Amino acid sequence: MKSNLTQISIIAPFYNEESGAKEFFSRVESVLSKLPYSYEIITINDGSRDNTLSILLSEQKRNPKIKVLNFSRNFGKEAGLSAGLAFSSGDMVIPIDSDLQDPPEIIPNMIQKWKEGYEVVYAKRKERAGESWFKKLTANFFYKSISYMSDVEIPRDVGDFRLIDRKVVDAINSMGERNRFMKGIFAWVGFKHTFIEYDRDARFEGNTKWNYWKLWNFALDGILMFSTIPLKIWSYIGFAVSGFAFFYLIFRIIRVLIRGIDVPGYDSTIVIVLFLGGIQLIGIGVLGEYIARVFHEVKQRPVYLVSEAIGFKTNSKKKK
Repeated sequence: MKSNLTQISIIAPFYNEESGAKEFFSRVESVLSKLPYSYEIITINDGSRDNTLSILLSEQKRNPKIKVLNFSRNFGKEAGLSAGLAFSSGDMVIPIDSDLQDPPEIIPNMIQKWKEGYEVVYAKRKERAGESWFKKLTANFFYKSISYMSDVEIPRDVGDFRLIDRKVVDAINSMGERNRFMKGIFAWVGFKHTFIEYDRDARFEGNTKWNYWKLWNFALDGILMFSTIPLKIWSYIGFAVSGFAFFYLIFRIIRVLIRGIDVPGYDSTIVIVLFLGGIQLIGIGVLGEYIARVFHEVKQRPVYLVSEAIGFKTNSKKKK
């Protein structure tokens, strides 16, 4: 059994969430205040352009258990989660979306699983309210694709909402990679895990910041960071095209021996040239995506920069 004095760290990245920020704190604090644990709520202002930062600072003055990391600019949600993990001090760390699509009311159920000895407790979505059929379809396709391609089993229908034991957090913080696909990183470290199911709500207020272009790039990062199969696929395509060309050559030689030389075909030549050119360009593009990620890694730039750290015991600005 775990100690009843254990601290909980809530991690919540914010980006232009002024309309729902106060409701977020109301619901989260209502849940945490009923638990026999001390807690901290680490909020990350990820370069918001509205009044999100002012609200976070106001809430921090009201409740010193709320802490604020203010990024120097927008670095993205993955960087926000990384910063929250680095600054957290709890034995239980719970990342949660600030738009209240992930209900904080199931946190006690997650803690119960943790007390049973599980080191990671996933929150798995049964229903996804407020999402279009196309987004659900593409999400389903993404999880199937990455499950097939990756050597690491990434849980399906699981977002960032989960409970993580301190030893798991320490393991993640020790990872030095700059291109952060947190779903993959959470899965890669392993440890004893389980899940609880819940119905995901629609956003409390406002609109999602994730358009389809951002979601496409996010999915691409996930596949390329945890799989080399795209590179292997183009090797197989190269062998297939070469094999087709060889057999076509044999066919043409036999045809010439039987029927003589035909008049050269302009259309077929153009089609073959364009087809092979397209194959080569796509293959080079896939290779370029991997090289770009290597390029970002070797520069060793930090994942994020903290402009202000408010509410922490030390005012050190961690850079990852």
